[in-house]
Amino acid sequence: MPDGLKVLPAGSFRGEQSMVVASRPRATDLSSPDIIHFEAPGRERLDAGMEAFLAWFNAPPPGLNGLLRAGLAHLWFITLHPMADGNGRLARTITDLALSQDERLPRRFYSLSVQILRAKDSYYDALEQAQRGSLDVTAWLAWFLAQVEAATLAGLREVGRVLARSAFWAEARRFRLEERQERALQSILSPMNPEADVSNRKYRALTGVSRATAQRDLAVLAGMGLLIPFGEARAASYRVALERWLPEGFRVGADG
Repeated sequence: MPDGLKVLPAGSFRGEQSMVVASRPRATDLSSPDIIHFEAPGRERLDAGMEAFLAWFNAPPPGLNGLLRAGLAHLWFITLHPMADGNGRLARTITDLALSQDERLPRRFYSLSVQILRAKDSYYDALEQAQRGSLDVTAWLAWFLAQVEAATLAGLREVGRVLARSAFWAEARRFRLEERQERALQSILSPMNPEADVSNRKYRALTGVSRATAQRDLAVLAGMGLLIPFGEARAASYRVALERWLPEGFRVGADG
């Protein structure tokens, strides 16, 4: 085994060594020391702490709001920091479980785990404030609920994009497009092309046609309503306006 590596105990609580939660500084200077957020409770308190947490999680107080339960569960578990590694992943998993139990739906179309990772800097700030201050966790719960809202809106936008793409292709295939036109539209709508736009030059690169043919194809697609022209002269381009095909209920918070 290479020097510096060690085997972590799978499925076991951490050992006697103190557990310090830290993160790399936001500065680009790699020589800067880690930022210490808090030190987890000692090993001697861990067994009782986990028993209390699991008893509360499995039988929460009657009337406790499900979103608040999920937020409190995340904070409680990550504060205990029971494992030698993987506490963040487990905390996010427990949070997702609590949300699923609250919603009682077979599936969810948003990911709070992804949102927490997206908001990692403010996540550490909110945790530090909750764990180093008093027992008042109002600020933490406000942050947590804001992330649930952000994750829900992100999920709404993503589902809306999927439905809009489906409606777009249903419309596009009514016109019996040329193979090169369909190939170009598929490229324009690719996740690798977030702007969903195409110029004459780009269309030629995608299809191998001449400038005149590219201009004619783009004009035809615009005439069908599949592309919208914008810009002028040499900067002229076309884009797919997916918002046109968004179902009404998905227009709030939609970004195309």
